[in-house]
Amino acid sequence: MRRGMPAGPVRDPAVPRQAGGVEAAFRLLARLRGAPVLHPDGLMCAAELEVLDGGERWGVPWLEGPGRYAATVRLSRAAGLPRRLPDGLGLAVRVDEADGPGRALDLLLTSSGRGRLTRHLPLPRADALAGPYSSLVSYRVSGRPRVLAAFPRPARQAPVHGDPASLARALDAGPLVFDLCAGAHGRSWRAFAVLTVRTALPVRPTESADFDVYAHDARGFTPGPALAALRRAAYRGSRAGRRSGRL
Repeated sequence: MRRGMPAGPVRDPAVPRQAGGVEAAFRLLARLRGAPVLHPDGLMCAAELEVLDGGERWGVPWLEGPGRYAATVRLSRAAGLPRRLPDGLGLAVRVDEADGPGRALDLLLTSSGRGRLTRHLPLPRADALAGPYSSLVSYRVSGRPRVLAAFPRPARQAPVHGDPASLARALDAGPLVFDLCAGAHGRSWRAFAVLTVRTALPVRPTESADFDVYAHDARGFTPGPALAALRRAAYRGSRAGRRSGRL
């Protein structure tokens, strides 16, 4: 080792302080709101996910070969604005036993653009089926950075507002179908699965399945390091605040 060189990665001492502040703020807001800080109202749905056998070799166990998985989906609006106004729309997915028995996989996607830059930016939208949803930050898929996205297939009815009542009415007319894709930097999207959202579940709009991409990942398919400490802190704070608010 060269003299004067650090023995390991240099860590920003401000990050733990920032994470603590984020966790405390999200805990307080969730307790006051009695719901998640972001995406407070949503529609929980029963769904299924079908892994495609399209010739792509992802190097990830759960994507090797075709398969079908039961899934739970929550569709929501980030700020809870009136339904006709554009809002950041959320698509949260829990894939049951994707990584084996008792090993669920969570995906959290937000309305976005589809281009090389806009896939990383949240995009407010009034119509839940008018454009893609993106992970915004890259995942590590078999060690390679890829952004994940869900592209809605056209529906017979349009527009479909992102509030729970409008989404439930849309589901009464038929399932909502999304093509799940992954895109490397500067490359086109490649589909890896089809998500079919079938029926609304009888739970309150404020209820959530505690989706957490860090607690529920899969071998070779994990969220990247970007903003990880702050996102983990936000998840912890929001969960703790909701639970204390129910007491």
